[in-house]
Amino acid sequence: MLDIKILRENPDRVRRGIINRGGRYLPVLEEALSLDSVYRAALKEVEALRGKRNEAAKKIGALRASGTGDAALLKEAEALKELLRQKEKELSDLEPKMKALAVSLPNIPDESVVIGQTARENKTVRVWGEPKTLGFKPKDHQEIGEGLGLLDFERARKLSGSRFALLCGRGAKLERALITLMLDIHVKENGYKEFWPPYLVTDETLVASGHLPKSREDMYRISRNDTGPEQFLIPTAEAPLVNLHRDEILEEAVFPLAYVAFTSCFRSEAGSYGKDIRGLIRNHQFNKVELVRFSLAEQSMGELEVLTRQACMVLERLNLPYRVIELCTGDMGFASAKTFDLEVWMPSENSWREISSCSNCGDFQARRAGIRVKRVNGKKDFVHTLNGSGVAVGRTFAAILENY
Repeated sequence: MLDIKILRENPDRVRRGIINRGGRYLPVLEEALSLDSVYRAALKEVEALRGKRNEAAKKIGALRASGTGDAALLKEAEALKELLRQKEKELSDLEPKMKALAVSLPNIPDESVVIGQTARENKTVRVWGEPKTLGFKPKDHQEIGEGLGLLDFERARKLSGSRFALLCGRGAKLERALITLMLDIHVKENGYKEFWPPYLVTDETLVASGHLPKSREDMYRISRNDTGPEQFLIPTAEAPLVNLHRDEILEEAVFPLAYVAFTSCFRSEAGSYGKDIRGLIRNHQFNKVELVRFSLAEQSMGELEVLTRQACMVLERLNLPYRVIELCTGDMGFASAKTFDLEVWMPSENSWREISSCSNCGDFQARRAGIRVKRVNGKKDFVHTLNGSGVAVGRTFAAILENY
C-alpha cells in the first residue's frame, strides 16, 4: 500500500509511476485523490464540531458548578451532539471506501527501473552458460517426459481435468530430488530458515501480500460450508511467508531475515493459451520453492542483488543456461518496485522461459501488513520485503528434460 503522505503531498509522482506502468490504474488514482479531498474536508468539519462540543461542555459544567443553568445552551449542545454524530458517521463510512481504493493501487517503480511498456523493453543484465545448438528439431518436455514414462497428462486429465500433471516413477523421484536440492542450497548454504506453511489462507493474508483484490479472479476459493468464512488456496508461498510478521514490530538487530518454503501453489492461470498450456509450464497446481527476505529500507536494493544471486545458484548447480533480465516499468508485478527475472533456456522453443522472478517490494507489503522495525534510536519505520522463486520446480523439471 502506498504511503498516504505521498498521495497527498506528491500526487504527480504517483501519477507518473502509474503512467510508466501503463496507465491502467489512473482512474483508481484519480478517484482516490478525489475521495481523499472529501475525507479531509469531512475530518476538518468533525474536528471543528468536536471543538465546539468541548467548549459547550465547559460552559455547561461551569454553570452547573455555580448552581445555575441555561436552557438555550443545553438545547444548542444537544443539537451539536446530534450533528457531530451524523458527521462522524459520514466520516466512518468514507474510511472503508478509502481503504478499498488504497489497496487497489500498485507500487511505484523505483527510480532506477527502465521505463517501458512491454517485455520487449526489458534489459538483459547477464547471461550464464551456452545454449545448446542441436542439429535436429528437438522434442518439447511433454513429449520427452511421456515417452520416458515420467509424465502422464492423460491420466491427470481423467483425475482433475485439464492443466494438471501426473508425475510417475522416476518423474516423481526427480521432482522430489529437485525440491530437496533447492531447499538444501538455500537452508544449508544461504542461511534461510525453512517453513512449511498452510496451503489455505484468509483474505486478510492475501490483501497484506498484495494478491488481493487485484488477482481475485486467478484464485481458487473455498468455504467449509455455506456460512463459513471464505479461504484461498495459496498462489505462492510468498503470501504466508510475508505475513509471518504481520502486525509486529521487530528490533533493528534481527535484519535481514531470510525465509524459505516449499509449497504446492494454485492458480487458475486465466488468459494463458497456446504453448503455455502444454506440459508443466502453466498448470493450475505446481510446486515452487519460494524465498522471502525482510530488510531495512536502506539495505533492500543490495538485498535484491543477494536474493537474485541465490536463485541463480540452483540453475548453475544444474548446469542449465539462463539469463537475468531487469524488467521495465510496464512489465513488473503489482507489488514490485524493482524486479529481475531469471529465464532458463528451452531448446524446443529456441528461446528463454521465465523460471524465477525476484522482486523488491519496498515498504508496499509492509504497510498493508503492518510490519515495522524499531530503530536503535527508538524511531519506528516500515520494513522492506523481497521475494523470489528459488526456483519453480516444474519449469526446472521441464528444462532438465529438454536440455539433457
